[in-house]
Amino acid sequence: MPPPRYVIAARNGVAAVFGLNGLAVASWFARVPAAKDALDLTAGQLGLLMLTLSAGAVLALPAAGMVAHRLGAARTVATAGVSMAAGLVLAGVAAGTWGWIPAVGVGLFAIGFGAGCCEVAMNVEAAAVERLLGRTIMPRFHAAWSLGTVAGAGIGAAAARLDVPIAAHLASMAVIVGGGTLAAIRYFLPDERAEEERTAKGGGLLAAWREPRTVLIGLLVLVMAFTEGTANDWLAVAFVDGHGVSEAAGAASFGVFVAAMTVGRTVGTVALDRWGRLKVLWVTMAFAAAGAAVTVYADSLALALAGVALWGVGACLGFPVGMSAAADEESRAPARVSVVAVIGYTAFLAGPPLVGLLGDRVGVLRALLIVPLLIVPALALVPALRPPRVAEPAAAPVEAAKA
Repeated sequence: MPPPRYVIAARNGVAAVFGLNGLAVASWFARVPAAKDALDLTAGQLGLLMLTLSAGAVLALPAAGMVAHRLGAARTVATAGVSMAAGLVLAGVAAGTWGWIPAVGVGLFAIGFGAGCCEVAMNVEAAAVERLLGRTIMPRFHAAWSLGTVAGAGIGAAAARLDVPIAAHLASMAVIVGGGTLAAIRYFLPDERAEEERTAKGGGLLAAWREPRTVLIGLLVLVMAFTEGTANDWLAVAFVDGHGVSEAAGAASFGVFVAAMTVGRTVGTVALDRWGRLKVLWVTMAFAAAGAAVTVYADSLALALAGVALWGVGACLGFPVGMSAAADEESRAPARVSVVAVIGYTAFLAGPPLVGLLGDRVGVLRALLIVPLLIVPALALVPALRPPRVAEPAAAPVEAAKA
């Protein structure tokens, strides 16, 4: 029996929000070189400025669970979308027209804060849709985010090549992100919680931090976020410095990784429904560890790229499946997803400097070996993703049977 129309509409709305979130973040990153030149910043000064975006996201994540619990996913996503849109406009105008660095920082903070709030709320809504569909679909939502980043990067590259001013480009993206988000949330699932449940203090956020299962899921997500983020940040540099290829070939290696991630998230749902979370994650995490090792030790470019593809396929499911597991019980989903997101996003803050420091000592390529060194012990965390024995009636029926 096919799912009701309103569930299909909610699925499409959530996918659109994921894609728009990726589009917003990638639109700014695509114009970072132009902003650096416009503001006449050194690499160190640019790094400090970029911290404002990370700071906004980190500050938003702990509060996002409470906000989503109080307001519901739709209103939280709407607020986040408006924040990202306003941040894009301010960052673009401040960098391209005013040349005012503090205002750029405020804009980036707004983008980061909106992205952080949206990260929790859209994953909560995605998990609710997944429960009603009765099959695994979370990784496909994260694939939509990846496609949004590809679109943002492509549009940004075209805008830069055509000398489109930063302010005009980012303002256009802001209209798409803000307007698209407000349109998409109209199709979210209705919030049918009782008033007393919606206004319960904090939505159990502090209690979620004391739950061993939630914290263990967060640690697994942290390792997989580090696995993904290390490739995003350092793969191109590692190929240029370590394998001696051109910058174009280094960029192509990153493209192979992103493509493998996107394909893996699109087709991985079939494997999850057939074999369950635990078996699939054990195998894919082993793929990621092996792929990273092959990337480092390969004696030919073709073999190194094969390692990158294996790494991408192996890394693609950890983050979305962790979010899905955190939201197994609908009434506790906002608080638990918030906790898992906070722990997981630590990797995006600590990862780049950690790999960079190792790279100073052993070279960037060899520094990538930290990925398999972290994945191997993290395999012991996978059982934490098994659905709880006592769950809400509609919670992950397929997963409960397969895990």
